[in-house]
Amino acid sequence: MKDPEQSSPNFIFGIYPGGMTGTETGLTTGLPDDPIKITVALKNLQGTNPFIVRAYLGYVSSESVGHSNPVDPIQYLSDNRRLDLVLCFRSENEDLTGWKEFIRTAIQKYGPFLDSLQITEEANVDLPALDGHYKHSRRALVQGVIEAKKEIRKCGLAVKVGFNATPDFSPSKTFWSEIASHANEQFYDALDYVGLDFFPDVFRPIAADGDAMDLSASIKYILHLFRDDLATAGIDKNLPLHITENGWPTSSQRTERQQALMLRRIIHEIHRVKDEFNITHYELFALRDADSAIDDIFYQFGIMKDDYSPKEAFHVYKSLIAELTRHTVTH
Repeated sequence: MKDPEQSSPNFIFGIYPGGMTGTETGLTTGLPDDPIKITVALKNLQGTNPFIVRAYLGYVSSESVGHSNPVDPIQYLSDNRRLDLVLCFRSENEDLTGWKEFIRTAIQKYGPFLDSLQITEEANVDLPALDGHYKHSRRALVQGVIEAKKEIRKCGLAVKVGFNATPDFSPSKTFWSEIASHANEQFYDALDYVGLDFFPDVFRPIAADGDAMDLSASIKYILHLFRDDLATAGIDKNLPLHITENGWPTSSQRTERQQALMLRRIIHEIHRVKDEFNITHYELFALRDADSAIDDIFYQFGIMKDDYSPKEAFHVYKSLIAELTRHTVTH
């Protein structure tokens, strides 16, 4: 039985407030975060609306737990700004005892600040910086969701529990079949949402407007594909979706004006189909560039440069948050 919510916005925005990005070979480097400038930027974006701050915390073993990214995300929260915490599984251990303890400890520390808790990060992607690289990540995902919901209920918290994935274009759908093989009724009962990380027109080009598979058609195609993949895993196709990472980076070939225009179009399209696909959250990746001097899209995902000077997309995102956030009360 799902935990009741007293009230919620019908569409809530958020952002990853750091600059570090995962690449095909590892993590980007760059200037350290500036907490004062981050806080100012978050307040500017948010206005008076509810808002989500996304952070990542990694587990390697019982003896090795990484620092959160960004460091100390609690400092960026307020009564109307909550935390979406991602617990990443980066372990070779088959024994998940330490992983479950890590989850319980994170809930005890961050629970009062949480809007949602995501168990694993892109466990369907086999890259060194992502959880799918680790052979036990699928089992860690399923058992982690169950453990997280147990602890959340024990603590009397109203926190949504989920996991995320990227679009799966493989015909085998191995990841989703493996989730189904590990899942049980406890898992399905504990699952409140599934997150989707996708980046239209970044890693796969889209067609020109009006042609087959243009931006709007591509977004709807991915969302339909994702819903079908959930069904493969035995997950309710109507379960709420969170867009957990979406962005459009700049480079010498991708101007700041293009970034602003593309993000406006993408976010408007996602919002337009939110009821059709039951999309409740949208989180932008990322607040700032990892390193604005490096002409590589992985280093320039930000809507601010690495010195926190805003790109045009910063002002666009701020206006979209004000325009598209609405509140409803459910009983």
